[in-house]
Amino acid sequence: MFAPPDPPPTPVPTGRGRTAAERPARPLSVWLAGPIGIDAYAEMAERLATDVAEPGGRPPTLVVCELEPVITVGRQGSRVDVRLADDELVARRLAVRFMGRGGGAIPHGPGQVCAAIFARLDDLGLSPCDVGGYLGRFEAGLEAALRRLRCGTTRRPLMHGIFGRTGLLAALGVAIRGGVARHGGFVNVAADLGLCNRIRSVPGGTGRSGGAGLPTMGSVEADLQRRVRLQEARSAVVEGITEAFAFSRSHVQSGFPPAGGVGPGRRICRAS
Repeated sequence: MFAPPDPPPTPVPTGRGRTAAERPARPLSVWLAGPIGIDAYAEMAERLATDVAEPGGRPPTLVVCELEPVITVGRQGSRVDVRLADDELVARRLAVRFMGRGGGAIPHGPGQVCAAIFARLDDLGLSPCDVGGYLGRFEAGLEAALRRLRCGTTRRPLMHGIFGRTGLLAALGVAIRGGVARHGGFVNVAADLGLCNRIRSVPGGTGRSGGAGLPTMGSVEADLQRRVRLQEARSAVVEGITEAFAFSRSHVQSGFPPAGGVGPGRRICRAS
């Protein structure tokens, strides 16, 4: 099983100490939702990206949900990374979908938290061209979430994502077009490691032995050797991302964001 070497502890960057110009001027709209199929998710993602792209349109939006069982492949991945034959995929009722996002092949299903951000970069206190700054803050948010769950974390040179003892715990699958961010990251809390071990999720990575095998996804529960409530993980992700981007206000609601930026949704809390 892949286990990166333990590095010296390093601080996780936070939003504290940023100037007003570096902080988002608008609140973060957080939606805590349930399972969603990949087709419905893709349609929602396109709609939200369009909504936030308009100046003064929908505010920065974070959707925390669970993708129904599927394998998605980003621009750095390929079908070869999915080490299951077509008949095995059919037997498991798993589709392989190629997505317009970064990252490699990622298995989805129960026990995984999907955190998707839709926002203009300038609404996040960033230059519209500052892709590196966005990725750095997003990764810092996911790493902070894992540490809130008491997971040891590390990053690997030239690779995106957060690693633990059992492999990649948080994978990135981000797209930025025209200064607008869409999609996000996936945190494995209690995922099916039997499936994860057959999918190479980090293109170009190597195992501890330095062999040709590429790292696969691990899970928080496997790292900690104890049960972790999914709700606890979802809350940690929201808190980590809110802090990493230095949002001073957030509105948290249940359900999926409605079309047009208005509509039903149960308000859970309002933080300031």
